[in-house]
Amino acid sequence: VQLQASGGGLVQAGGSLTLSCTASGNIARYRNMGWSRQAPGKQRESVATITSDGTTTYVDSAKGRFAISKDNAKNTLYLQMNNLKPEDTAVYYCYCDYLFGTYWGQGTQVTVSS
Repeated sequence: VQLQASGGGLVQAGGSLTLSCTASGNIARYRNMGWSRQAPGKQRESVATITSDGTTTYVDSAKGRFAISKDNAKNTLYLQMNNLKPEDTAVYYCYCDYLFGTYWGQGTQVTVSS
């Protein structure tokens, strides 16, 4: 399984970004997919997850601002981020749970300026 994340960048507070994560395989077979982030000096935290049947969960700080989705036909996972805040600044990683393993993509940097 290979995951390729993209879409990060520099945005002003209140702005929006959409992250994408393209998988090498058929994501419909993945048990869960999600996004985590790691800010400098902090532990990696789960931001949003989506199950194979489309059930979504979010960290409290992302609720109402972020939306996770996936397109099985394109084998792509998305994270729509609105009303971004400086505290959202981090490296964002996509991942998937498949069979007995968890697979991670490379990170994409999101920087929110105040």
